[in-house]
Amino acid sequence: MLFPQRKGDRGSPGMYGQRTALCTMATEIEAWLNANHVAAEALSDSSPSGEDEKVETTKLDNEMNGNWITSPTVTIHEARVKAKAKRRLRKNSSRDSGRGDSLSDNGESTRSPLVTPTSPKSKLLDRKSRSGKGRGLPKKGGAGGKGVWGPPGEVYDLEEIDVRDPNYDEDQENCVYETVVLPLDEGAFEKTVTPIVQEYFEHGDTNEVVELLSELNLGEMKSGVPLLAVSLALEAKASHRELTSQLLTDLCGKVLSPDDVEKSFDRLLRELPDLVLDTPGAPQLVGQFIARAVGDQILSRNYIESYKGKVDCEHARAALDRAAVLLKMSKGGLRIENVWGTGGGQRPVKQLIKEVNLLLKEYLLSGEVMEAERCLRELEVPHFYHEFVYEAIVMVLESKGETTLKMILQLLKFLWESSVITVDQMSRGFQRIYAEIPEINIDVPCAYLVLEQFVEQSFSAGIIGKRLRDLCPCRGRKRFVSEGDGGCLKLESC
Repeated sequence: MLFPQRKGDRGSPGMYGQRTALCTMATEIEAWLNANHVAAEALSDSSPSGEDEKVETTKLDNEMNGNWITSPTVTIHEARVKAKAKRRLRKNSSRDSGRGDSLSDNGESTRSPLVTPTSPKSKLLDRKSRSGKGRGLPKKGGAGGKGVWGPPGEVYDLEEIDVRDPNYDEDQENCVYETVVLPLDEGAFEKTVTPIVQEYFEHGDTNEVVELLSELNLGEMKSGVPLLAVSLALEAKASHRELTSQLLTDLCGKVLSPDDVEKSFDRLLRELPDLVLDTPGAPQLVGQFIARAVGDQILSRNYIESYKGKVDCEHARAALDRAAVLLKMSKGGLRIENVWGTGGGQRPVKQLIKEVNLLLKEYLLSGEVMEAERCLRELEVPHFYHEFVYEAIVMVLESKGETTLKMILQLLKFLWESSVITVDQMSRGFQRIYAEIPEINIDVPCAYLVLEQFVEQSFSAGIIGKRLRDLCPCRGRKRFVSEGDGGCLKLESC
């Protein structure tokens, strides 16, 4: 602000007015400071540093609201007030940094860039341990995730028993913990053991049955295992009865005792009247089981004699008589091991081929087609019937007359019409002959001619089709017989 210069004053123009204005301003500031002394102290939370005071003092010495200042007292007080206010503003703005907007010195809103918070409130998001116990390592060595039991390869030691524990019991050290399996009752026994025996008829592995029965708590139902197995075998094939006899032999000593086997056959003899209703030949079959058990030494030889004069049931008496007869025949050379015959595909191939040859020779001697069919079915090898067809045709090729050809043709036609031999097995038998006819012809010179004749008659009888007939190999070489034949060609004869 400029004041008019009085007349007669010397010096620079306006100097007197400036001094008067400054004196008046200093008086007003002093009065304001005295009146607002408490408010001025509230603005400051610490004394100004010497460097800040020096800067502010230097600045106020030079200029104050656009006017030059010469009063040091006014400069110090004004500098303190402004410096404290600015420090207070800077401190608040630094705490609010990163929160978005802040106020400038002019009171205008400015948008500051986002920075990482440095206030104490940011420690709430810090997961670092403040207790001083941790070393900054991950929990459980890095194996503390969800669903993880611990680091791989970690071995947990046995927990030591603390004697001073109030819950300590001296008897705990001598305790032995075992899994308790409740014994099976009659209903559960039949539902559990029946599938095991039926599955055994398919695979024939006695070791698997022993393992499965060992896991069960049979209790008093041990004697029911042979009874159930024999009851199922009575309605099955001869091969299944042979498997049942083998199973009883392998179970005795591992799962069953001789007393259990004896009790089982006692119950079997008592239940024969009910078994006959489903299986009319049950007495004879049970007698064979008893004879086989005595031969396998799982029943004592005095078992049959202990029933003499004590049996009232007709069926039980028939079973014991059958067993006694078989045991007497075994002393004369009969093998009890073959009491069920030699059926099933579990035998060696050489033995099956031998059985087929014996069957064909017996048929050529007797000529009974029905008996041959029954013997073939008892072999229980429907997948091996192509060997039967092959051996039958070989017998025809090796024979010298037409009788064998007609009998074999009649047998094959009967087996074809009764569906005992399928299309596939019949075709495979003929194809095997076609492939091996060159080797057969070495021993049988007339093999090609006889084969053509047999194939043609088989086609006429409806045993084979036209396609299989056309595949029959023939010997195409022809020769002149002699000059007296007039040069006519004829088929090679034997």
